[in-house]
Amino acid sequence: MIPAVLMAIWGWPSSLLHEKNLRVFDENSFDEWVDLAEAPALRASLRLCTLTPADGIQTYSANWRSEYQRNFTQKNLKFSGCSDWERLILRGSSEVGILAASYQSGKRKELEDKGYRIHGSPGDQWSDLMGLASAKQSFKLPNLMDYIP
Repeated sequence: MIPAVLMAIWGWPSSLLHEKNLRVFDENSFDEWVDLAEAPALRASLRLCTLTPADGIQTYSANWRSEYQRNFTQKNLKFSGCSDWERLILRGSSEVGILAASYQSGKRKELEDKGYRIHGSPGDQWSDLMGLASAKQSFKLPNLMDYIP
């Protein structure tokens, strides 16, 4: 088994939610914010970014963002200090209607089926961590702004 860890970047800044007076998810506002590519990395994830294949660890980012946001997300990862990941996993157009918990656990299962053993998986949503193919160690990170079922 190849050791792997998952990492994440922050979803929404609280200032944007207050500025736009958002109570429910607004995809257009979110897309505009993603395009800025300035989301900070979650601190726990940023530490994982320092692990490299030379350490015997491969780092993956399984993200709820869409495939069409790949360039902005890669730019954002580099902006936030993460530059040495093995693979960035984003939602394809056929995965848009899948619930977050099913999507995240399905992506972990795909990694396991390829021979990876997931040692760590941080997430700011319980849906990031639930389901089959759980990591050896999951880390629920604080998120005071939203809940994704």
